[in-house]
Amino acid sequence: MTVVLRARQSSANPSMIGTPDAISNMTKDTQNILIVEDDRQTRDLVARYLREHSFAVHLVTNGKEMDRHLSHNRVDLIVLDLMLPGEDGLSLCRRVRMESTTPIIMLTAKGEDLDRILGLEMGADDYLPKPFNPRELLARINAVLRRRASGHAAGAATRLKFMGWIIDLRLRELRDPEGAQVPLTSAEFDLLQAFCERAGRVLTRDNLLSMTRGRPGGGFGRSIDVLVSRLRRKLDRTEDTSVIKTVRTGGYIFTPVVEEA
Repeated sequence: MTVVLRARQSSANPSMIGTPDAISNMTKDTQNILIVEDDRQTRDLVARYLREHSFAVHLVTNGKEMDRHLSHNRVDLIVLDLMLPGEDGLSLCRRVRMESTTPIIMLTAKGEDLDRILGLEMGADDYLPKPFNPRELLARINAVLRRRASGHAAGAATRLKFMGWIIDLRLRELRDPEGAQVPLTSAEFDLLQAFCERAGRVLTRDNLLSMTRGRPGGGFGRSIDVLVSRLRRKLDRTEDTSVIKTVRTGGYIFTPVVEEA
């Protein structure tokens, strides 16, 4: 099945986005996907495609319906359209992120950098500009859920520490030196884990994109800059020093010594 979904009144390039050669299988447990999309054609086509790949899919058209569904049901991932009637996708993303770490993939109809950056600032884990091929959305969903569920390899450390901070790779939790849990989005946690496991090494934006999102950087390096900025705000105790240093050659280095906890 090859379907290209086109956004209404979209300025995005109408050419079809490249599709992956193979789609990874999910775990045996059924994953619950909530699609928040007011366009019926887009909603129905995506739902049918994901159901063909063994997902449980639930459909809502606006923020009020989303709130009702989330209050009564388990949701493993939200596919959230940016342009919605009433409360828009950015506002909904921000509200969800204040209460939950449920992964969010945003559909950005305009396909502009500003939309993607704003989505990441609000706490989205990934984004996909319209028009898009459903196979790429499936690949993005699989990648986000796989990172969330994979944990650490058998025999490897499950907790790391740096400067009094503790990162639990199994529970996907971060605690500050006083022991308080610091909320992280799925994308923020993936980035921090990549830094902790490669502390002291210079990592380019493309390196970090491949480690955290499973694809090359292309034109999306700015999304890593946004995530780094969000991590710095949560980790840095003073304005004078930062645990994540910017490298002039176009990357970052995580400076603390990281050890098994």
